[in-house]
Amino acid sequence: MYWCKIARTEAEFKAIAKLNYETFVEEIPQHEENTDGLRVDPFHEQNTYVIVLSDSELVGMIALRAERPFSLDAKIGKVEGHLPDIGKVCEIRLLAVRKKHRNGRVFFLLARALSDFCCEEGYDSAVISGTTRELKLYGQLGFRPFAEPVGRGEAVFVPMVTTRKQYSQLVAARLQTRKKTFFPGPVQLSGKLAAPFGEEAVSHRSATFQTILEETKERLRKMASATPHLLFGSGTLANEAMIAQLPNLKAKGLVLVNGEFGRRLKEQAKRWKLEFDVLEEAWGEPFSLGKIEGAFKNRKIGWLLMVHGETSTGLLNNFEEIAALCKQQETKLCLDCVSSFGSVPFSLENVWLASAASGKAVGTMSGVAIVFAHHSIEPDDGLPAYVDLGLYANEIPFTLSGGLLKSFNQALQAYPERYLLLEQRLELLKKKTKNWPVLSDGFPTIMSFRMEEEVTGFLQAAQLSGFELHANSGYLKTRGLFQISCIQPQFEEDLESLMKFHEVYQTYVKT
Repeated sequence: MYWCKIARTEAEFKAIAKLNYETFVEEIPQHEENTDGLRVDPFHEQNTYVIVLSDSELVGMIALRAERPFSLDAKIGKVEGHLPDIGKVCEIRLLAVRKKHRNGRVFFLLARALSDFCCEEGYDSAVISGTTRELKLYGQLGFRPFAEPVGRGEAVFVPMVTTRKQYSQLVAARLQTRKKTFFPGPVQLSGKLAAPFGEEAVSHRSATFQTILEETKERLRKMASATPHLLFGSGTLANEAMIAQLPNLKAKGLVLVNGEFGRRLKEQAKRWKLEFDVLEEAWGEPFSLGKIEGAFKNRKIGWLLMVHGETSTGLLNNFEEIAALCKQQETKLCLDCVSSFGSVPFSLENVWLASAASGKAVGTMSGVAIVFAHHSIEPDDGLPAYVDLGLYANEIPFTLSGGLLKSFNQALQAYPERYLLLEQRLELLKKKTKNWPVLSDGFPTIMSFRMEEEVTGFLQAAQLSGFELHANSGYLKTRGLFQISCIQPQFEEDLESLMKFHEVYQTYVKT
């Protein structure tokens, strides 16, 4: 198995020096021979090496450095003199792959890993001294000449540059190997769900659109036991429209927080100048019904706002017992179901308002925001029109993509069978990762893991090797967590590849 990582160990640096000698002394006579068969680059201490391994054997490398002057500066003068709009630039050197591994898979894996690393570090472009023997290869990797060749004899090099745009246009489009994604959103679309976006546009005023809209609403009614209002936007818009109904209650509220998305609800409620108390638990801790009952004592709580699926910690909050308490207290429960809707069956029978979205577990592109209700909502000219749910009760008052609605409608047709599929996927994930540093596995579509020291290197290597785990969100980084979600369409196949990679990585780091 070919995979990539950043070189960090002495054994890796020695293997790099050996490949450096084989390539740039024996194959390309750029440097003098020596007796130990090793060539340590003069800029070794400044270099970052992206390496390709075949299981445990280092078979390819490329070096990156940003400290000036570049080696290319010494040959042609400052590169900015030739490329005035180069932006933040790094120099790429020492591209080398062992002969028997010189195939498209290795070169493109190396190119993609280098591109990902450069983008992560904020570089706009990269320059390289390309040997004339491999100009075609450099072109395939997105580089183009920008100055006259330098050097002599068999060691002639061409100054070349690539940018993010060039890479996207010339390389990324040819990379047939897709990244294996384990994000909890956005979702990579299956062929069936992607097809509507390529069809002829349908007006949201047309009869065809109205037919799809009514089918979609009816499916949503059956899934949630509540009436849906469809808006064009993200789950955050759905929450905004839900919270916008609270000022008219003219009552004090209570916001429950035990993770990032509960915190965001609190911040949204603040923006509406609502009066409310906050009951906050430690991240990942379930809400205490006793504490909530205590908050109701000696005061009237008119509404309660909380998250159902708190994906930031992988916790599915038990809203049913809270809903029963709210019913007893005549308190209106508002529930954020953006991440939980479609992941597990539940009824909103005792919920006043609830939010959801077309992305996440349902499996299509985000863009349809949903607010569920049981009561009739009248238009309110005191609200911004776009979040006035009363305008959405009987029609779509503003533009909504026909392709998106059709894709969403098709995604809903997978239910209720999709509930079982997601349940089976989660069980498979639990089985495969039983020896990983699990933090929580109580959410129906996601598992959270602690980012222990040995895990950190694994995450970077996984990303450079084409595996996208959910680790870059600020709330995860702050708490040293990463997550794997099972909602992507090719989850089973991708999980097998990930587990194979994990096995290869663990074998490598232990040797």
